[in-house]
Amino acid sequence: MITDVLSALSEPTRLAALHLLSDGKEHCVCELMATLQTTQSRMSRHMKTLLSAGVVVGRRDAQWVRYRLNSNLSTEYQNIINAVLAVDISQQRNAA
Repeated sequence: MITDVLSALSEPTRLAALHLLSDGKEHCVCELMATLQTTQSRMSRHMKTLLSAGVVVGRRDAQWVRYRLNSNLSTEYQNIINAVLAVDISQQRNAA
């Protein structure tokens, strides 16, 4: 499972989606699409990868799916995700 999680976190669009989901709220795939400026099919594929890795959970709401971080992940996996998000933010700040 660790390789699935790390692989899922290695793509920039998925990582950006995780940053948005890190606020602890549910986000519609339409919100993620708009914020990340990507198509519905592309965003859905990225979210499917995160879902398959167990990083996020989804809930169907009419024609859209709402995603949030998986709160049932082990502490170890949560720590990995938090560390990746923290490193990514610090790299973005250093690049600016």
